[in-house]
Parts: sequence; structure tokens; C-alpha cells
Amino acid sequence: HFVPNLTIGAPVVKALKKISPLPLDVHLMIEKPERYIDDFLKAGSDWLTIHVEATTDVSGCLKRIRDGGVKAGLTLRPGTAIETVLPYLDQVDLVLVMTVEPGFGGQSFMEDQIEKITILRREIDRRNLQVLIEVDGGINEQTARLCRDADVLVAGSYVFKGRLEDTIRTLKNSEKGE
Repeated sequence: HFVPNLTIGAPVVKALKKISPLPLDVHLMIEKPERYIDDFLKAGSDWLTIHVEATTDVSGCLKRIRDGGVKAGLTLRPGTAIETVLPYLDQVDLVLVMTVEPGFGGQSFMEDQIEKITILRREIDRRNLQVLIEVDGGINEQTARLCRDADVLVAGSYVFKGRLEDTIRTLKNSEKGE
């Protein structure tokens, strides 16, 4: 594992795919993701995101994911330089910017990661690419406003602390600046 805990594996993704019409966005926080890509493709992942520093063959992994009919993504940990993903922007559908250290929920948002989001947005727009920016970690009503250059926000702990419908509505409104 790239992180000390394992949340769900390919069998759980397969089971979820059977009961949910929602797209499944799978973040592989593992070393050598090339060993597991096929399992997650077969399980029904719609999006498959790997860590840029977890493999020696980033392009090969991204190609396998896309050839499998799945959207491919790269993840930036807080300590990983933005320059590591820039060469691959034309090979991905998504860049995931982690605003906490990956692995455990409930951590505080790292505001210094906002610069990565801004740089990514500028570079994606400059190259006229169709790449989504996803942000994961410490997302709540206040931090969602800081991520205005992102396309997708992942809010785990915050969403499940209150009434689900109300919390999601609050997050959507905060994205709009309300």
C-alpha cells in the first residue's frame, strides 16, 4: 500500500457497481498500481486515479487505464511538486490535488495546496485541454470557496457529519459563492 490503510478493493467496487448507477471514482493509493489496474477495470471503475510517484511507468499505466475504457487520473500529494504531473496532462482526464496527506479522513485542509490548483487551472486552460481538477481533503463549506479553480470536490468526513442532503446543498452553494 502507498498508505497504511486499505479502504476498499476491487471486489467492493464490483459490488457497488451492481447496486449504484453513480460513476465510481477510484483513487488507488498503492505502490505499483500496474499490478491492480486490470482488477479495478474489470470491477467497473469509471475513473481510476494513480499516484505519479507510485510507479516507474506513469504513461504505461495511464494508457492501460484509458485503453480499458476508463477515465485516467493522476494524484498530487501535498509534498509532490506540481511539475511531476505537467508532462502527463495530455494523457489524463483528471488531476487529483490532495489537500491533506492521503490515507485518513478528518484531517485539516492545507491551504498551501491552493497554489497547485491555480497553476493546474492556468496550464490546462493554456493548453486547451479537457482535464478536470479534483480536490480531496479537508473540504467543508469554507474550504470549498478556496477551491474555485477546481471542477470536483471530494468531501467525505464533512458530508457525513450532518444531514446528508443539507450538507451537500451547503457545499454546492459555497462553490457558487453563496
